[in-house]
Amino acid sequence: MVVYIMTMTKAKVMQRTSHPNLATIASGDGVYLIDKQGNRYLDACGGAAVSCLGHSNQRVKQAIIDQVNEIPYAHTSFFTNDSQEQLADHLLSHSYGNFSQVYFVAGGSEAIEASLKLARQYFLEKGKTEKKFYIARKQSYHGNTLGALSIGGNLWRRKPFDPILVEGHHISACNEYREKQDNESEFEYGQRIANELETKIIELGSENVAAFVAETVVGATSGCLTAPKAYFKRIREICDQYDVLLILDEIMCGMGRTGTLHACEQEGIQGDLQTIAKGISAGYQPLGAVLISDKIVNAIDEGSGFFQHGHTYVGHPTSCAAGLATQLEIKERDLLSNVKTQGANLTNALYDSFNSDPLLSDHIGDIRGRGLFIGIELVADRKTKKPFDSSLKLHAKIKKKAMQNLLMCYPMGGTIDGVNGDHILLAPPFIIDEDNVEQITERLCNSIKSVLQEAL
Repeated sequence: MVVYIMTMTKAKVMQRTSHPNLATIASGDGVYLIDKQGNRYLDACGGAAVSCLGHSNQRVKQAIIDQVNEIPYAHTSFFTNDSQEQLADHLLSHSYGNFSQVYFVAGGSEAIEASLKLARQYFLEKGKTEKKFYIARKQSYHGNTLGALSIGGNLWRRKPFDPILVEGHHISACNEYREKQDNESEFEYGQRIANELETKIIELGSENVAAFVAETVVGATSGCLTAPKAYFKRIREICDQYDVLLILDEIMCGMGRTGTLHACEQEGIQGDLQTIAKGISAGYQPLGAVLISDKIVNAIDEGSGFFQHGHTYVGHPTSCAAGLATQLEIKERDLLSNVKTQGANLTNALYDSFNSDPLLSDHIGDIRGRGLFIGIELVADRKTKKPFDSSLKLHAKIKKKAMQNLLMCYPMGGTIDGVNGDHILLAPPFIIDEDNVEQITERLCNSIKSVLQEAL
């Protein structure tokens, strides 16, 4: 039984909510997080798809210690450092496409900000000064800074700040489960939705559009939505036709999470810019990055020679040391094979458990995703796909119940349109084994079933 210690004193830390009632973390052991009361929580979501190596990897911890002993920090306007140079070399040698440079930042939102500015500056260097609009998709999420929120399609996160956001433009989410028409094939649906990008570019004027931004596999907002076959190939064609840059957001779905190092490998395309974070350093240090294609690098080198941007912790040596150690662990231990194997095992186990229980079977609408990036959408009626009443806040109740059952999962609401719909995202560490798969399945099913029984 989980035990929480309550305090009557006013909290000194501003948490995500005013009355969080959070346990205090004490230590980590592989795929488990342990609080001060000794409760061992099985981490089935990596926090937010971050902790791909679990919570006690000795190689990464030692790399951090070694770097701190050498030099913890030096501002990159004065020095480069070995750890960022080595990590850049590793990332580029294992990248998918013609990337030639990497820009290191402290997290995913910063990576998106840098990408938006790089896209704008690219066109300035080319003399196309009217290129200023960005297009993204509804029900997308690209970060919480004002620039990232402006292009994002997460209505709940955007709403309080709409008056101060830069104008962004959106096309439909690519949601085959809910939007494919009965008379369409998967391919036809994908092409129809992709062609919305061309329509939007023409509407805005191609001379005014700088970039299209998309998560290769949609993460938290819609719960691991994958694109139909050839959708992204059509997107790539449209971007090339109208001289629009393609920014692929792989902050959550990248760095091995879907079974290949980059999710776009499975789509057969690359972006002009690609953002990565979370799994790049497994959460051991804050780190994000932008992979930058040749043409953008060359335009800046042959033009102003200066990227008009920067943050204090760009290229942070300790963070980059953690990132390099993380990537070497993934490669040398062949963890991507385990992502594929255990991803398939977990998906199959979920199907078997849901289908064997009438209550769960009636209310699990869709299981989707790739590798160890799995989304589960809950519905009030499986046949009609009608969502539960949003006032029930089913997702929040499932998270709470799962924590009581010593399981960390990542439920979200507003799956369909920012208000309606509930889903659960699973993104466990790459090191999980068959026993962990069994534990995740059992604890999650029990948690969902308990909440459904109380709600119905």
